Amino acid sequence: MTFEKQSINILYEALQRLEEGFKDLPDHGGDALDTEGLRSVILEVAEKMHENYPYHHPLYAGQMLKPPHPVARLAYMLAMWLNPNNHALDGGRASSAMEKEAVAEIAKMFGWETHLGHLCGGGTIANMEALWVSGRLNQGKKIVASEQAHYTHNRLSGVLQLPFQSIACDSRAKMDLNALEDVLKKEDVGTVVVTMGTTATGSVDPLLQILDLKDKYGFRIHADAAYGGYFTLAGNLDTEARNAFHRIDEVDSIVVDPHKHGLQPYGCGCVLFRDPSVGKFYKHDSPYTYFSSAELHLGEITLECSRPGASAVALWATMRMLPLERGGEFAQGLENARKSALRLFEKIRSDSRFLTAFPPELDIIIWAPLGGKASEISSRSKEIFEAAAEHNLHLAVANFPGKMLEQIWDIDWDEEQVSCLRSCMMKPGHLQWGENIWQILDCVMKDGSYS
Repeated sequence: MTFEKQSINILYEALQRLEEGFKDLPDHGGDALDTEGLRSVILEVAEKMHENYPYHHPLYAGQMLKPPHPVARLAYMLAMWLNPNNHALDGGRASSAMEKEAVAEIAKMFGWETHLGHLCGGGTIANMEALWVSGRLNQGKKIVASEQAHYTHNRLSGVLQLPFQSIACDSRAKMDLNALEDVLKKEDVGTVVVTMGTTATGSVDPLLQILDLKDKYGFRIHADAAYGGYFTLAGNLDTEARNAFHRIDEVDSIVVDPHKHGLQPYGCGCVLFRDPSVGKFYKHDSPYTYFSSAELHLGEITLECSRPGASAVALWATMRMLPLERGGEFAQGLENARKSALRLFEKIRSDSRFLTAFPPELDIIIWAPLGGKASEISSRSKEIFEAAAEHNLHLAVANFPGKMLEQIWDIDWDEEQVSCLRSCMMKPGHLQWGENIWQILDCVMKDGSYS
């Protein structure tokens, strides 16, 4: 396995092109550079980085770690020679314009021609801004999200001093509609968080039915599509997920993370609001940063102040090369990720040594080794996780409540939770490496060293 290195030459050529744009400036000689010291430290960094798991390799199928596209890496590095700040136009003129263009294309992907939105440090900050706006519009009202929603919603509600309640899930890790309506009847709910691709299972909450409940009870819908949002472009989703994404334009706010399926370096999140008038909640005055232009500065519609312009440059460049269009190369990558997950799932489901729960809606699979008790399954899952790692196959372990799986698995629920194996088949190479992953799993099971 070798890292791609051809693009370094392109970066050098681009640096020369960048330098030409500032040729009228007097030569200041540049800063003195201790090249030998620099070389020594950077090589030491390379040695330190060996301690990482091989996140870039298809045999890493654990957490949501997808390598940035080479064009994103190059554009990010190129921008770092200027290090723009996308808070005010004064600090990031070109990169601010690129951010606005890129965010507008993401909004258009969800069906919004008008919107208010910007990039964030990641999904956590993006979700916080969405919940903050919801709290301003529905002061004191409760925020609800499913038990399989990201834990950040509960935590951020506490930060924002807004009441929060978890809603039970059904056997497919989706928000239970009956449980949701029970809460809506009794509580003053201001916002329902609909997860469009949970981080544990990739499940898509039933948006269509929740939209119907919105008509009946009146609340805001925030779509947490941090992980799954880009799958709106995929042409091979099942009917239920496809219909949910088809109606995502009817929600009030959306979060998506370009640093997940958008091929970007960390951290790059994005928050979008359907109604641009919510920008009034961001209003503030900063005469020493906003003096240079009457045009909107991105810092006027963000909670974060300084933000890396390099993230916007990298995203813009990636979307320039791989447009967000159905049937295009970018969409094909998402379809391949789902295809990879379905293929591996079918192999696991057809093998009597494993238990499966439900087919993947996106590209995340959960399964477990056969066992008679929840405690036994949990123990074996962890042992297989460790045994697979010895063969360079890196999976993840996820805990699920027994009440979610008790209708599917006929086992002794001697514990309230069960630990399962989880794989995230999101990398471009997973379609070709699926058979290798299965062979390692088969070898580990035959070896029996986990038992």
